[in-house]
Amino acid sequence: MEISAVHGVGGGSLAIQTQNHPRHTNAILPSFVNGRRLFSPSSLKLQSQCISSSPLQIASSTASRNSGTVIREQDELADICWDNLGFGLVPTDQMYMSRCSTGGNFSKGELQPYGNIELSPSSGVLNYGQGLFEGLKAYRKENGSILLFRPEENASRMVQGAERMCMPSPTVEQFVEAVKLTVLANKRWVPPVGKGALYIRPLLMGSGAVLGLAPAPEYTFLIYVSPVGNYFKEGLAPINLVVENDFHRATPGGTGGVKTIGNYASVLKAQSRAKAKGYSDVLYLDSTHKKYLEEVSSCNVFLVKGKTISTPAIKGTILPGITRKSIIDVARSQGFEVEERLISVEELLDAEEVFCTGTAVVVSPVGSITYLGKRISYGGESGVGVVAQQLYSSLTNLQMGLTEDKLGWTVELN
Repeated sequence: MEISAVHGVGGGSLAIQTQNHPRHTNAILPSFVNGRRLFSPSSLKLQSQCISSSPLQIASSTASRNSGTVIREQDELADICWDNLGFGLVPTDQMYMSRCSTGGNFSKGELQPYGNIELSPSSGVLNYGQGLFEGLKAYRKENGSILLFRPEENASRMVQGAERMCMPSPTVEQFVEAVKLTVLANKRWVPPVGKGALYIRPLLMGSGAVLGLAPAPEYTFLIYVSPVGNYFKEGLAPINLVVENDFHRATPGGTGGVKTIGNYASVLKAQSRAKAKGYSDVLYLDSTHKKYLEEVSSCNVFLVKGKTISTPAIKGTILPGITRKSIIDVARSQGFEVEERLISVEELLDAEEVFCTGTAVVVSPVGSITYLGKRISYGGESGVGVVAQQLYSSLTNLQMGLTEDKLGWTVELN
């Protein structure tokens, strides 16, 4: 049995049908036997030794129509080892898809079984890299409800990025409603409290066929999800960075300030070289003067000195991270002075703490940075600075619903 749904994210109702039809299967997709979800050992090696003997469950409250009393139900969670989640793909149940022709509006989106998609060999995204993506998370609360964190910020950033990439985009309202629909369709994959989060990946791409260099004639908006643990294997433990001198992540006038797919392919060479030498990731300098800090491969960077926190200013080459924006607001509310400015690489020598922020890592303390062969250490013996720990706790407690949201940043799904 499989559930499919059609929903107009711009308005309209949700129609859900239960159908019998074959599941798409291949080497990376799950299959079903007698209603039980099975995984290929080749796709989920970490889970092959950690499947629980009975499904995990979480209680949720629903009201009885007949009596008006509250009864307890059991929402079954996916049968995987939640304790061993890393930041890798775990195929889930449903994904969302909507399409748009050039100059038009995106169609009413629909849910369909998670699986491969079909693209023309001459699609704009494959030939000219016309694509954007976003990343956000959903957390499970103790009462079983689900929390999203500032999804409208991701939607707005996609709208801005699409304009730079000559692409139409879903409206903020369409984006947020599509995210809600996809998360609820995969609710059993949201990890139990304290075990991780459901990572949500919206994609916008030129799916139409185009041979000459031009915007694609058709676009696809797609959302899939995966339960995840920590991005860095260290978790909330110090990471070790190396300053990159040969490669640059972005240039003025380019696309470094939008979340286009090409930004990430360009960092793989330097990142792979750094990891081969034992570093966690790379810290990039500006491409003009080669002396000002920009960002890590997929994170923004902050320096701490006393009650002042500094971070590179957003000027077109640095991604305006939503976690970055949130940390700035949280830090200011706690009495810190936050500066957004040019930061020279020499200032690393005087910093008391350094930390990174991003959707995947939230806040990641930096234990050391190596520049021109010189290693600078931070955070004392533990490598975890007091300020990084404080801000991490404040933000994650808010994201998981452990503290009151006075800022209106979370969206609760029941």
